[in-house]
Amino acid sequence: MTETIKFVKMHGAGNDYIYVNTLLYNIPDPSSAAIKWSAPHTGIGSDGLVLIGGSPIPEADFSMRIFNADGSEAMMCGNASRCIGKYLYEKGLTRKTVIRLLTLSGVKTLHLHLNKEENMVETVTVDMLSPTLVNEHQCARPSGMTDEELEVKGRKVKGTFVSMGNPHFVVFTDNIDKVDVAGCGATLERHEVFPERCNIEFAQMMENGSIRTRVWERGSGITMACGTGACATAVAAALTCRSGRKSTVVMDGGVLNIEWSEDDGHVYMTGPAAFVFEGEIAL
Repeated sequence: MTETIKFVKMHGAGNDYIYVNTLLYNIPDPSSAAIKWSAPHTGIGSDGLVLIGGSPIPEADFSMRIFNADGSEAMMCGNASRCIGKYLYEKGLTRKTVIRLLTLSGVKTLHLHLNKEENMVETVTVDMLSPTLVNEHQCARPSGMTDEELEVKGRKVKGTFVSMGNPHFVVFTDNIDKVDVAGCGATLERHEVFPERCNIEFAQMMENGSIRTRVWERGSGITMACGTGACATAVAAALTCRSGRKSTVVMDGGVLNIEWSEDDGHVYMTGPAAFVFEGEIAL
């Protein structure tokens, strides 16, 4: 008999995932499920699959595993973590407004901002911990890359490597509308300097001080937003003196506010999370 799984589809700034509560349902092969369910015409359609579970360690309240649309497992997703905070609170799994979430890139702390009249989560601030600028497993340049060039299909592209647990390469441009996000993003993702492949952000500084950003996400392609990508973009902008330590990052799906704290060196991301619909699907 075919087992039926209940799921919720949510999005954070347009970055949409399928969420399953593994306290209730077992997903024995999440990689295959992510590929099947993420398909836009024959499945639910999403950027991937997120599994919400209990924590095996006392330092965290819950856990998250995330699988991209191609079945690869990601280290972390900022937009998904915000959605999990909203899910846990509004589905009654916790009454806490500060939640510790275990991910493959460490324990992240979620601060829920409530609309107290409706008892709903309006926005979530995630402590994304400190960025890493040198990581030889993710970037083969032993001293990292800050505004350094890579050759892509016979031309040079200048960018900055930032790891937010997962790897990012941020390319600043004067006209983001003319960037071939798919073509250049796909090539850069698999550039030899990135042993584990890489998320690629194309960013433009705007006259009002915000940062317009488009994303090629490792394992998913073009996405409406990327939380860790917004954080990496803000860090790269600060490192290259394009902005201060507080940034408004405008992505295709919405706006995220990023602060790279001078006090503890952590990156704090604040943004929305929303339910799209609920349903059932065969495992």
